[in-house]
Amino acid sequence: MSDGERIIRINIEEQMKSAYIDYSMSVIVSRALPDVRDGFKPVHRRVLYGMYDLGILSNRSYKKSARIVGEVLGKYHPHGDSSVYFTMVRMAQTWSLRYPLIDGQGNFGSVDGDSPAAMRYTEARMAKIAEETLADLDKNTVDFQPNFDESLTEPTVLPTRIPQLLINGSSGIAVGMATNMPPHNLTDSVDAIIAYIDNTDIEMEELIGIIKAPDFPTGGIIYGYQGVKESYETGRGRIVLRGKAHIENEGNREKIIVTEIPYLVNRAEMIQRTADLVNEKKIEGISNVNDESGRGGMRVVYDLKRDAMSNVVLNKLYKYTALQTTFNVNNIALVKGRPKMLNLKDLIRHFVDHRHEVVTRRTQYELDQAEKRAHILEGLIIASDNIDEVIAIIRGSSTPDEAREKLIERFGLTEVQSRAIVDMRLRQLTGLEQDKLRKEFDEIMQQIEYFKKVLSDISLRMDIIKDELLEIKDKFGDERRTEIVPNAEEFNPEDFYADEDMVITISHLGYIKRTPLTEFRTQGRGGVGSKGGTTRDEDFLEQIFIASMHNTLLLFTEQGRCYWLKVYQIPEGTRASKGRAIQNILNIGTEDKVLTFIKVKTLSDADFINNNYILFATKKGMIKKTSLEAYSRPRQNGVNAITIREDDELLEARLTNGESEIMLAVRSGKAIRFNETKVRPMGRTASGVRGITLANEKDEVIGMVCLLNGNEEDILVISENGYGKRSVIDDYRVTNRGGKGVKTLNVTEKTGNLIAIKSVSDENDLMIITQNGLTIRLAVNSISLLRRATQGVRLINLKDEDSIASVARIVNESAEEEVMDEIVEPDENAPDESENGGEDVENNLEQE
Repeated sequence: MSDGERIIRINIEEQMKSAYIDYSMSVIVSRALPDVRDGFKPVHRRVLYGMYDLGILSNRSYKKSARIVGEVLGKYHPHGDSSVYFTMVRMAQTWSLRYPLIDGQGNFGSVDGDSPAAMRYTEARMAKIAEETLADLDKNTVDFQPNFDESLTEPTVLPTRIPQLLINGSSGIAVGMATNMPPHNLTDSVDAIIAYIDNTDIEMEELIGIIKAPDFPTGGIIYGYQGVKESYETGRGRIVLRGKAHIENEGNREKIIVTEIPYLVNRAEMIQRTADLVNEKKIEGISNVNDESGRGGMRVVYDLKRDAMSNVVLNKLYKYTALQTTFNVNNIALVKGRPKMLNLKDLIRHFVDHRHEVVTRRTQYELDQAEKRAHILEGLIIASDNIDEVIAIIRGSSTPDEAREKLIERFGLTEVQSRAIVDMRLRQLTGLEQDKLRKEFDEIMQQIEYFKKVLSDISLRMDIIKDELLEIKDKFGDERRTEIVPNAEEFNPEDFYADEDMVITISHLGYIKRTPLTEFRTQGRGGVGSKGGTTRDEDFLEQIFIASMHNTLLLFTEQGRCYWLKVYQIPEGTRASKGRAIQNILNIGTEDKVLTFIKVKTLSDADFINNNYILFATKKGMIKKTSLEAYSRPRQNGVNAITIREDDELLEARLTNGESEIMLAVRSGKAIRFNETKVRPMGRTASGVRGITLANEKDEVIGMVCLLNGNEEDILVISENGYGKRSVIDDYRVTNRGGKGVKTLNVTEKTGNLIAIKSVSDENDLMIITQNGLTIRLAVNSISLLRRATQGVRLINLKDEDSIASVARIVNESAEEEVMDEIVEPDENAPDESENGGEDVENNLEQE
């Protein structure tokens, strides 16, 4: 190591952390996020200030874009020229900004995604509205900071008169955060700001009633209002945008004409995508697509086939193409240098605060200038009143400095006044000029009085802000371009259904229906019971439970996805009807299958969803526990409930309270019992932890049992070759998860591998399905109660090398009647149908 050098040892983790934080803050503050006051990122501010510095105003001639880019790069923005040029290009595009700030001449790109010409070919100047963002910049209205090499200064913020962040929005991706703010109509924005100034305690509802919704430069339709309202109230929301289309008739055919497209949609790509979908037969009924746009405006024509239904085709275009998109609002902006999520009222408040500061500083500056001028005028008036003596003093002085000193001594003037007198021109000695001096002095004194009044009265300052906003509105205000159309889906369907109790039945093959509980009151006590529904020969009722119309079912599939189904969305059927296949109700993939169902009363109760869990088990022995809260936000296409590994498959999902006992059983005949507290809660997309260790690669989990404390049910196990038994739960000791478990069935060649494990009571029945499609129903109380290490007894005789495929626990009819009896009080006025109840059921079955 040479003299003078030294090595400082540092922790690389701490250094990386510190360096990354510095980098991320630089991106957040100096590049990606706009300032809430003027709505600009640094690059936008520098482009406009560079043009202002060059004098390229709206009433001056155009200048080459390369000249402007060079000015901004060399003085203020030490980054790539493309970042500056493309910023300038975007500020000139009428389809990108609601109110463009640059007046461009030449090829500045197109709505089809065409690139702009190189900056040496295009020219630009400031748009008239952009000048309002720089008004009063020279009146000490904002702070200046040194540029990158400290040779010049640049404004830290612009004293904008227009609410730039509202009317043009902003978008940007920082580190760990992003912003996406929609544009608004200038007239609406000004009206909302003035309403806020008049009443700073204005309610959000009233503000929303004034500003209505975003107003995009490409027009289109905002489909539904809930997302707009959420974005205004919270700063985040999802706005659905649709292109504007209408139907035209041409002979015996129809055409769909699109005249406006959603914001930021590439028209050429939209048309190409539509053509691809037509070729792939995903959209049928379209014979041709033409882009007939021109100087008269946008016109995209979809020619329809003779037998096509125009409304159906249009809805498919909305569903599959960019003719309908979403704008995800994320109102993050810099407030005092820190990123912050802002609602509508926050945006308005910060703009008004900024304008108030600008008006205050401008008034103070103008007061200072007026007082300086009044001071000089006061000296000039004294000189004009004593002009002969003043001239004599000046003529008798050998130098200007001597003249100034004599004037100060003779008339009690200040240095500034004496300098002004010495520098006074001879023409100001005329009587007319002397009158002008006195008149100007009187006017200046009136201005000083007014400025002082403004500085002492906040209401006057607010009136000035309002007057300037109204002036901006008169100059640049225009009509809304984007329409607002309510979405019928936004009405809460629960409002249309009374919260009545329903009997939900789900069959083994996935047929589901709901039946009003009142239907089960038509039979008095002592009857033969009520059938929950009829099914195919190979099907049977696997689950029957009572839920209210506003309850929610969570459905989990083999591939680990979760879907939601409100009870009122389940097709209603009679007691004897079969129901409808779940695949026809939900948007489930053809290769996926619903495995299990969980009923929850509500997903909006914070205490309930945060204190209950979904427990998952997979065939390869993984187990996962996730808070119910992670599944409390329904999505139409479902969400990933658990990440399933390539060679694995979801087996079970259960709702627990966090204090259950879990049992997992594997094909090789072992089972493990452990407390649910041994499984820590994980995120929704986690794949879980080891629940049980498998004996070999061919081994797999065949079932999971969740037992609440105090549960008195037995454990039932059944093997492939028809052997089974019941054991008491205490036969299985509690261990840690991840072990190999203990023997639950003595697996031999005679018994075959374990096929099922269930928690059962004497009131249950079992439905056993064999590989050859035979179904056998057994009463649980007919199965022997044996120790866990035995091989069990033969439950059924299998023929022709048949084996058991699956086992389901079902509610038998007497138990079903008991469930109903717990909730349904008998109707004393109902006729006793005990004598002919069975006959009615037979008739229903025949009709079905």
